[in-house]
Amino acid sequence: MGLHSLIRKAKQGISDILPTDDDKHSHTHQGHDCHEEKHADYAENRFCSFVPPTTGNAKWYVDGASYFWAVSMAIEEARESIYILDWWLSPELYLRRPPAKNENYRLDKLLKAAAERGVKINVIVYKEVEAALTLNSIHTKHALEALHNNIKVFRYPDHHPTKNVVSGLQELHTSLKNLDLKTFNLAKASSSALESIYGTADDVVLYWAHHEKLCLIDGRVAFMGGLDLCFGRYDTNSHPLSDAHPGDIDGIIFPGQDYNNARIYDFEDVSKWENNKLDRTKSSRMGWSDVALSLSGPIVDSLAQHFCERWNFIFNKKYTTRDIGKYSLLQGPGIRDESQRYHGEAMIGDIQNKFSKHVPNHIKGYFGHGRDEGPPGDQNQGYGYDKPQIQLTRSVCKWSLGISTEHSIANAYIETIRNSRHYVYIENQFFITACSDKQRPVQNKIGRAIVDRILRAYHNNDNFQVVIIMPAVPAFAGDLKSEGALGTRAIMEFQYDSINRGGNSILETLRNSGVSDPHRFINFYNLRNYDRINVSEIMRNAEKESGVSYEQARLDFEDRFGAYHDHFDPHGGNPNSHYYRYQQAASHLTDSTWDSVAPCYMASGLKLSSVPWTGSPEDELNAYVSEQLYIHSKVLIADDKIVICGSANLNDRSQLGNHDSEIAVIIEDPTPVQSYMNGKPYTASAFAASLRRQLYRKHLGLLPHQAPDAPNGNWTPVSHALNSYDWDSPADRLVIDPLSYDFLNLWQNTARQNTEIFSKAFHPVPNDKVRTWKDYDEYFSRYFVIPGSEKAEEQYKKGKVDYGHIVKENFPGGVDEVKKWLSGVRGNLVEMPLQFLIDVDDIAKDGLTLNTLTDDLYT
Repeated sequence: MGLHSLIRKAKQGISDILPTDDDKHSHTHQGHDCHEEKHADYAENRFCSFVPPTTGNAKWYVDGASYFWAVSMAIEEARESIYILDWWLSPELYLRRPPAKNENYRLDKLLKAAAERGVKINVIVYKEVEAALTLNSIHTKHALEALHNNIKVFRYPDHHPTKNVVSGLQELHTSLKNLDLKTFNLAKASSSALESIYGTADDVVLYWAHHEKLCLIDGRVAFMGGLDLCFGRYDTNSHPLSDAHPGDIDGIIFPGQDYNNARIYDFEDVSKWENNKLDRTKSSRMGWSDVALSLSGPIVDSLAQHFCERWNFIFNKKYTTRDIGKYSLLQGPGIRDESQRYHGEAMIGDIQNKFSKHVPNHIKGYFGHGRDEGPPGDQNQGYGYDKPQIQLTRSVCKWSLGISTEHSIANAYIETIRNSRHYVYIENQFFITACSDKQRPVQNKIGRAIVDRILRAYHNNDNFQVVIIMPAVPAFAGDLKSEGALGTRAIMEFQYDSINRGGNSILETLRNSGVSDPHRFINFYNLRNYDRINVSEIMRNAEKESGVSYEQARLDFEDRFGAYHDHFDPHGGNPNSHYYRYQQAASHLTDSTWDSVAPCYMASGLKLSSVPWTGSPEDELNAYVSEQLYIHSKVLIADDKIVICGSANLNDRSQLGNHDSEIAVIIEDPTPVQSYMNGKPYTASAFAASLRRQLYRKHLGLLPHQAPDAPNGNWTPVSHALNSYDWDSPADRLVIDPLSYDFLNLWQNTARQNTEIFSKAFHPVPNDKVRTWKDYDEYFSRYFVIPGSEKAEEQYKKGKVDYGHIVKENFPGGVDEVKKWLSGVRGNLVEMPLQFLIDVDDIAKDGLTLNTLTDDLYT
């Protein structure tokens, strides 16, 4: 950018630094038809994607334990190349748990071993704004590149122009250096401060993120979806909140900062595990719910092409004049010998046959002959192809990839919703969308597509359902009334304005269009769970005998996992270490107390009142904790036929194309399964139906507890086997028909019952009982202290307890009454509180002001 351009921009002001209307091109109000000249390259492809549909094989993973295990297997098997694309990557991440038994499965060790085998490893991570995020991508780069010369790491974007553009830009660097990171508040920062932090390049403000998650092995197997290879993402499907193991510290599942509850403390200097301020003997972690995939076959070429385009774009931007010779361009996917291509095309048919073998004969469908209430020629008549169809879509533009805007993910979402016949299920970290242009600054019109599809169902008197699951709190502030929660409240306000407030939301638009009861067609849900922290007598006894506190021993133990060791010794060779002394004492003691009671709300779980506890009833009462189960998934399933899964959130940042960069795949698997829809026989897709049923069963508590050290066939890459699912089991039959009266009754009653139980026991917010800030004080602030907050000690003296614990006055019968009450919880499904703070005019600002740029940042 020349000096003349800089002067011109300074004169033009903030409004002209923001993307212009042309930059904000999205056409999401019209679906995927983009006929502008700048989209000519993609106009011939479905959804205006840069690539057409292709074939391949897909495998789903629900939650991180199975996904990370499969990734670890694939990295071990790598012989040629590994490409990784992440928003955040933690070199110290353990892909298998518990860490004490899986030292060689720490990510950096796996990558080093691969590099030593001759594997070329290329990694791209988002280069964060350090004032706003704690990803420490420079640590990621230095830690990985120090392992071996075969490992190369790019960070992008640079958030300010390079110093040699013009000397006058030195003030940008000065602004960064002088910024107080402890007191900086993005939502309240001045516009000039934000310009200095994020900078400008190519006439676009670079305050967007590279948000893709991708791992490619040898150009043959790909992993992608919602899961970054980083701290805080690992979890099992029962989502334990407790990780105290006083009888054996080696049982720790979430070491160091991986034991995270950012609603209390965010990550801090993630290069050092010991910086975790969260006391796991007092506070719970926050569970992480996510969905990811592995893929094989020709679809991998599309993903490899995208990675190579990203790598080469960054190379040309940053490394043509610096670090000469250290990095090089990548060769994109080419035509390989057919005998070597994915081990031959026969592999595709072979794996598809394996998938079919997982479906019992008596429920296999006959493709093209399924019965349905729809007219001839509808989706139930068949796909017209016999191999799984998969297409890669993305959100990219000039700043992120040097090309014109592509928003094929948004196009796919809108087309899939418009063409759906029976239901749409959305599980996403955010829900910010618009039904009309009156909802500016929000631009994406996915909400309009939902409204139009529901209105069609209403006028046709069809039984059509939209189910949306999202986090109760989209960001991580514990006390929503605090000034530090301003950004969180801003996001929540945009979400409520998308759903049921502001005059143009989905529910208001439906009512204004004649639908008196929109909840007949669309409903919103959150996830929440509980646990019991094991602070029973064995902890005190072991501490007394050893002369070492549990926390001292744990920190000593984890310190050995935080540093890179070629030859790991958990004792550190020191019998006088805190860890060793504590372990010796604990080994002589017996205690039947469970380290987690998460299995109790899952299928076949022991009744909570039967779970043993050694210690006082008061200590047990204080040990119960609850937290929202954070939804990080980015998945849409329609009609048990189509799945969209990737990294894209449902908001402008992910959907418009010229904001965050994203990838997602659309999967249409023709493997038929005899099913039911709205009480009638129906031919479903094995992939879509099994994923939807797995998610529904998890949320309803119809899956058994999942141990972190008990892998099965679903924990392997797709190249080993496709998903195994227990078709036609009693639990499966409960969720087979998402439109049946019995299922909807089960779903809604479970959500309502869980909501009532959690509300009485833990007073979580948001909550429908809290319509004003005065209600908030009475319902929440009266009882709880956020650990580490100002005046916390003073609040403890008033009888308040740590956030997330039992509201004791509601249980005069003590812990026995609590256990009886919590025994009613099944799974983790709860209703979304749509009345939360509804009587407050402006929940985001509350006397504070947002700057001129954060509207775009938060949407």
